[in-house]
Amino acid sequence: MSLVMSWDEWAKHDALGLAARLCNGELTPAELAGQASAAISMTNPALSAVVEVFDDVVAEPLRDGMNPRGIFAGVPYLMKDLGPTLKGRLQEMGSPLMRGNRAVADSYLTGRIRQAGLNIIGRTTTPEFGCCSSAENPAVYITRNPWDTDYTTCGSSAGTGAMVAAGVLPISHGSDGGGSIRIPAGVNGNIGLKPSRGVFSMAPSASDLTGLVSTQGCHTRTVRDTAAFFDSCRGGAPGEFMPYWMPPEPYLTLIQRDPAPLRIALSHEWGDYRATPHIVAELTRVGRFLESLGHYVDWALPKVDLHAAFAAQTICYISNFAQTISNLILPLGHKQPPADLVEPVNIRIWETGRNTSYTERARMQAVFNTTARSFGAFFEEWDIMLTPITALPTPKIGTKEFLTISDNPSVHDWFSNLWRFFAYTPLANLTGIPAISLPLASHDNGLPLGIQAQARQANDGLLLQLAAQIERAIDGKWNGGDLPKVHVTRP
Repeated sequence: MSLVMSWDEWAKHDALGLAARLCNGELTPAELAGQASAAISMTNPALSAVVEVFDDVVAEPLRDGMNPRGIFAGVPYLMKDLGPTLKGRLQEMGSPLMRGNRAVADSYLTGRIRQAGLNIIGRTTTPEFGCCSSAENPAVYITRNPWDTDYTTCGSSAGTGAMVAAGVLPISHGSDGGGSIRIPAGVNGNIGLKPSRGVFSMAPSASDLTGLVSTQGCHTRTVRDTAAFFDSCRGGAPGEFMPYWMPPEPYLTLIQRDPAPLRIALSHEWGDYRATPHIVAELTRVGRFLESLGHYVDWALPKVDLHAAFAAQTICYISNFAQTISNLILPLGHKQPPADLVEPVNIRIWETGRNTSYTERARMQAVFNTTARSFGAFFEEWDIMLTPITALPTPKIGTKEFLTISDNPSVHDWFSNLWRFFAYTPLANLTGIPAISLPLASHDNGLPLGIQAQARQANDGLLLQLAAQIERAIDGKWNGGDLPKVHVTRP
């Protein structure tokens, strides 16, 4: 197949840049889809990040209802194999249990994505049911980090993280129940924003209220692409159980202005969890950089009972995932998760959480409330809280302690081990506040290290405004301008 541009030229375009060329008639959606498909063919053997390419949509981009008049005008897009469904398409959730599972309808968000002009051409990898730190089960697939394939992409938006970082396409879907957009963005060198509650609909499967911690989003390489996605795809479906809010002005307009000088708090000592000295040094360096942009920066942390918060978060995950697994196995005729089709830790989560009582959930939600109030009080004094994305270096492939193929007999100990690594992302889900990962730092081995900025509820726009100010200050050179070893420009 002939390509419409060189790989160097392809990698220089963000999604809105490609959309501009579509709108002026230089390119067609089919040509872009063909080039993205070729990019997947080049990189996927090394990364194992894409489960399936929809060849029929590559050939005929309008067949599933994509709107070529949307802001993205036909730019190719990949959907994580979890969450929003595509009518008639497979959704297998990283699990042998779900092999051959086809969706009977589009999710509401799927329609919003297509109306925005994004052409969904395939599915990206995810850990089984999204419950893990990495898409890494040898019986299914092992998704690898394009910066160094000996390392994981983390998760659960694993394949999306790898594909955007490798230059395959400029934007791709992610979801986040405890850091699953931000963590793979951080370890792959992408931009990943987890929104506040009340932004993206999960209809018809859940609402933000019943889902409690999970939300949707994307990975990008430019702030304006993230802003455009949020502007175009947000909003509730008819009959949503809670209000969906809109910002005072479009984010694409807001990010053209620098924010006023901000009060920015740095933190990394969260209860029992601490970042490594190198990661602390990188956080400190980024703090000094933000001071040079005119912001006030100091060390501070919300007055939160972190032990209670992480315990409540653990109960939430165990009970939520147990219910998810129950809902999946019953229609398939199983009374319990089959040991040959479901990963060991997920079976133990089901066993531990399936009989969680209403009283336990009510106590959990009471902790959610007090924790959210503590963060709320903190953000009356501070505009932004800055942390690393992870407390520890990115694991190598095969580090089983963080995987749901682990032989750890204790689900609670397994989750505690996750929090030791991912200390800084889950509480944004618990409290419903926005948080963004920005590719501003690196580990001592050269792999990307995301820096997370958090803000008060519904202040998503401020995070994007600060990110855009940073992007201008570094001349758009996220990751110091470096590229991964596996990249479309390095065939």
